[in-house]
Amino acid sequence: MVNLEWYRTFKAIYQCGTLTKASQELMVSQPNLSIQLASLESYIGQPLFVRLPRKMMPTEYGKQLYTQIVESIDNLERVEAEFKRTVLNKTPSIRFGTPSELFKNYLAEHIGNQDDLHLTVEYGLADDLTNKLISNDLDIAIITRQSKTEDNLTYELLFTESFFIVCNTSTDVNDFEAYINSDKLSDAEKWLKSKKWYAYDNNLSLIRRFWRENFKKRPLLRLQAVMPDNDAILKAVANSDGLAVSSNLIAGKALEHGQVKVLWHGNVAATNRIYLAYNKNKIQPLYVEKVKEFIISNVMSE
Repeated sequence: MVNLEWYRTFKAIYQCGTLTKASQELMVSQPNLSIQLASLESYIGQPLFVRLPRKMMPTEYGKQLYTQIVESIDNLERVEAEFKRTVLNKTPSIRFGTPSELFKNYLAEHIGNQDDLHLTVEYGLADDLTNKLISNDLDIAIITRQSKTEDNLTYELLFTESFFIVCNTSTDVNDFEAYINSDKLSDAEKWLKSKKWYAYDNNLSLIRRFWRENFKKRPLLRLQAVMPDNDAILKAVANSDGLAVSSNLIAGKALEHGQVKVLWHGNVAATNRIYLAYNKNKIQPLYVEKVKEFIISNVMSE
């Protein structure tokens, strides 16, 4: 079978006119070019050039062969050049972990505008995402708390979320507001405990944090439902007289669209820091900055 490099060598010699110029164009030594040309001539069975002192003059066979192969070789070289350009310029796909609600509410609608950022998105909670960063199943992730045992991960603070109680926009809250305005926290707590609640998990993680800050005790509440989806919790609140603890990040869109309202921010702020976590030895700083800019520009602008 003919070697395609023989044809590239033949084309270069034909167009350059000398072995010296052809070897410079192809960045191949003259002896190698001579061997490739001799191999092609042996394969075809006819001389393709007349060797003159300062020039390679094509024979009639050489002219006929050039006419037949030049367009195909040019096309192959264009494909090769385009392929190399695409590979060199292609941004790698970044395996990106995030809480589902944050991505759906703030980032998903902007993902199509990121021509230089290719993400493979995976949803998860803090512990799952941290474990996947450690095992190198993710490149970078939005984490709601730092791991106290993992030293290989770098955490960069993105923003701080604030927690509050949300309710249906039509819920009668006059009694509750009167208790708060009169600083009757005990009565306010009783009012809250008389309501049905929606929680993310049976540990009441968000509710417990808010309750401890404001009532200095664990909550004892009547749970209506436990749903591991904050968007579902907000929909349940929007369509019932139940309550839930949410945050400015989680409930931002629902508040903006008037689906729920803030019942109480609390007398003491209950907050949580959100981090961008990654192993700096496994992802280039350039891509960390691209992901960080994408998150901050679209979350903070809301």
